[in-house]
Amino acid sequence: MLKEAIATGATVEEAHRNACAQLGVDPVDAEFEILELPEKKVFGLFGGSPAKVRAFLRETPVSVATEYLTKVLHAMGLTDVQIEAKENETTAELVLSGEGVGFIIGHRGDTLDALQYLTSLVANHVEESYYRITLDVGNYREKRQETLENLGKKMAARAVRTGRNLPLEPMNPYERRIIHTAVQTVEGAKSWSEGEDLSRHVVIGPVDGPRPQPKPERKGGYRGDRKPGGDRRGNDRRPGGYRGERGGAPANRPPRRDGGNPPPPRPVNRPQTPAAPPKPRVLDNVSTPYGRIEKKN
Repeated sequence: MLKEAIATGATVEEAHRNACAQLGVDPVDAEFEILELPEKKVFGLFGGSPAKVRAFLRETPVSVATEYLTKVLHAMGLTDVQIEAKENETTAELVLSGEGVGFIIGHRGDTLDALQYLTSLVANHVEESYYRITLDVGNYREKRQETLENLGKKMAARAVRTGRNLPLEPMNPYERRIIHTAVQTVEGAKSWSEGEDLSRHVVIGPVDGPRPQPKPERKGGYRGDRKPGGDRRGNDRRPGGYRGERGGAPANRPPRRDGGNPPPPRPVNRPQTPAAPPKPRVLDNVSTPYGRIEKKN
């Protein structure tokens, strides 16, 4: 893929400089092709023509990625960022430096990973073959890799010791690959990935599978200290106990003043049935001044 510009000038060198100015690059960075040589005027008055030159740039994945990333950083307000490209045959690392550039790392590299993904998409439109682009700021990638390696080894050792499967937080494919590599260095541990899309994460466990875990014992629980025949607080409710018969008393109670005689039983309050109204009395054979009183029907 080419990027070109055509310009004229009194000389070939001048035409080349004019074409490079249209491309916005230094003349030493652009290739050029002479389309027309300059012709002098006859007697200095008639005829003649200027030189015509085509300057062009062969766009590579790295140059396209650098140009795109520069525009994005300028839009973010970072105009003083320097980009150093370290190229290989199929990969390139773009190292960013400058004042205030550290904030584009984001939380655990989220912003940096997003910029890297977009830059890679743009760079791979240049050629048909895949070209891997990575971004780095302040040696963050190396520090992050060291942190993940230590995490993978530590969790693998814990999984072997406890016999449990230990899931980690979701990570991108690059970070998951670092964890898998670190776990392989711990004997008796293995790792695999679970989940989909953004929830994809690494699980670390023992090679022989998780071991059955003992149930935790209750210590000082509400029901753990309950005795047979006792209440929930552990007091004896059997006859003669603290809450059993009234005659019983706990061993730590002082003796009673009445010689230990049990207290009299409390009266039982039973519901009383209301009494029926009294029936009228009939007096028979009663001598009264008025004679016998007959009962009326």
